[in-house]
Amino acid sequence: MGGVENDEPASKRLKLVSGRSTGLSNGLSLTEPLVGSSRDLMARPLQYEGDKEVLGSKGVIKRVEFVRIIGKALQSLGYKKSCAYLEEESGIPLHSSAVDLFMKQILNGNWDESVITLHNLGLKDENVVKSASFLLLEQKFFELLDGDKIMDALKTMKTEIAPLCINNGRLLELSSCIVAATHCDSVGSSNQDNGRIKPRSKLLEELQKVLPPAVIMPENRLEHLVEQALTLQQDACIFHNSLDKEMSLYSDHKCGRDQIPSRILQILEAHSDEVWFLQFSHNGKYLASSSNDRSAIIWEIDENGGVSLKHRLSGHQKPVSSVSWSPNDHQLLTCGVEEVVRRWDVSSGQCLQVYEKVGLGLVSCGWFPDGKWIFSGINDKSISMWELDGKEVECWKGKKTLKISDLEITSDGKQIISMCRESAILLLDREAKVERVIEENQTITSFSLSRDNRFLLVNLLNQEIHLWSIEGNFRLVAKYNGHKRSRFVIRSCFGGLEQAFIASGSEDSQVYIWHRGTGDLVEALPGHSGAVNCVSWNPANPYMLASASDDRTIRIWGLNALHVKPKTAHSNGIHYCNGGT
Repeated sequence: MGGVENDEPASKRLKLVSGRSTGLSNGLSLTEPLVGSSRDLMARPLQYEGDKEVLGSKGVIKRVEFVRIIGKALQSLGYKKSCAYLEEESGIPLHSSAVDLFMKQILNGNWDESVITLHNLGLKDENVVKSASFLLLEQKFFELLDGDKIMDALKTMKTEIAPLCINNGRLLELSSCIVAATHCDSVGSSNQDNGRIKPRSKLLEELQKVLPPAVIMPENRLEHLVEQALTLQQDACIFHNSLDKEMSLYSDHKCGRDQIPSRILQILEAHSDEVWFLQFSHNGKYLASSSNDRSAIIWEIDENGGVSLKHRLSGHQKPVSSVSWSPNDHQLLTCGVEEVVRRWDVSSGQCLQVYEKVGLGLVSCGWFPDGKWIFSGINDKSISMWELDGKEVECWKGKKTLKISDLEITSDGKQIISMCRESAILLLDREAKVERVIEENQTITSFSLSRDNRFLLVNLLNQEIHLWSIEGNFRLVAKYNGHKRSRFVIRSCFGGLEQAFIASGSEDSQVYIWHRGTGDLVEALPGHSGAVNCVSWNPANPYMLASASDDRTIRIWGLNALHVKPKTAHSNGIHYCNGGT
């Protein structure tokens, strides 16, 4: 494997019942059971000494809030009697009498009374009171207008809504409803698709978003808290990599290492020299690799996960540094080291087009999301855009890319990402003509873009991998350490379920896997006998990982739990494993 002089990366790399009734605050009546009824057999409420205000071992759960949330959940599930029993036994009403009155007034359409009650709820934030009043009076306005009481609606708008002095844009829309009733239908409610009057129950939902939760509890609050707890447990599980792993409320979530692809299933030996780059297709049905042997190979993955050679792609006069799959996976680009880019038909293995610039070498390649154009980095530090037939349609000159450079484009086709300096990554907005730069304090050797276009994974000369958020302002999110890199360009990738892991090659012949969120090292996988230059995680199968090495092999990694029967070696350079290395 070639070295790097003066800490420069090598040129080969481009790389979440009866009885007495009792009235309750929720409007239901509770019938007390006769003495000796079956209800006496039910568990009685705990007697709290000194009326405990907090619950739980941490002392952070307020008893009143906890009981109210349970009551709200029972009510939402349709268990209204159970909710009423809870209110009676706990002495904690779901809502105050004032809030119950307020909600009843809304459902009955008593708008003037509801506004008065709103002001008597003791809300300290005047803006909240105004916003809630606006919603109430807007509903009153539309109901008056719908009842052809245009003058009353106009009076409401002028004397009640306008003095609130908020939401002037919406006030103009209400005015237009007075002028033209037909236009009113198209304006409607700001939270409705069509129709100018929202159901009163819908209005209550909107008010829940405006008023403090201690006044009117949000819908589905208990469900939200439970989902949040489960999600946090899942995110904290560094081995979670399966959709089949059921989560239960009865126990804490925990996965084992058997969820991580850590066993060699196949060794692909068809390349005759160092394997520099590999990448799974978007649908996960193919794998493409490129090598110092001046060839690229398309590998096919069967339904059982077996990998076989489909096409060997020959024609480059220099080592093939990288490959790129078309959006539909029907075609493949290959890039020679400072040479040309070739476009291949995946089905037939035929070369369809060669892209080149006289006197210059192409150093990277990629596809636009619609598959109608390709782009390439040039060794004069420019980036070119080509039609499929080879016609160059645009060129961004200046320091847009380096001689050794990765190149990515976001899925909306708007931003091209490249290395513009040794320690900087350029994000070029094609439409706005705006350039933004991520600055590192170390030489960047390679980078890759997450599938959701939100993060960049940046490999550095100092044996660190940085995770950058590129949404809005750039932000360094995490650092990953442990792998070895001293002379060569080593590539890393996102992978696993919801791309929850980071994998990387390493010069110590191992594959390293970290949990993306925690930064914990999950696995260091031995097996190769040379530096591991590149890794790729199957986007359609979280249990399949591939690695390329200077030992001239590609290794396919799967789950330890799999018990694969050994198969005989194939003449196409594929060796099947039944265990370790």
